[in-house]
Amino acid sequence: MSLDELLVGLRKEHGSTASAVISRDGLVIAADLPEDVSQETFSIMCAAIMGAGMTTTTELGKSSPVHISLTSEDVRIILYAAGRKSILAVVVPPEADVEAVGQSAKIIAEQIAET
Repeated sequence: MSLDELLVGLRKEHGSTASAVISRDGLVIAADLPEDVSQETFSIMCAAIMGAGMTTTTELGKSSPVHISLTSEDVRIILYAAGRKSILAVVVPPEADVEAVGQSAKIIAEQIAET
């Protein structure tokens, strides 16, 4: 299954409103984003957030983040480490089942890490 198909699967299974596979330096590898969302801006900001999390945990002498979650009143953005070089970004409504999304994301992230 292609990365694009896996991202569409997140939308169908969990109601994600946007998702992408992003390199750690912010390049889009695959995306299922709304047309009015800039892929470049979205991917660069997600990579920056993950980078900030990695820097923070390194300063604390801890391991790198497995995932980072941002929650507002109307959206939840979850960034998952997908190997050493990639990030899986998933955007879901705040009422989404985060555990179920996380289980699916873990499987996808493992597949990305193997490529």
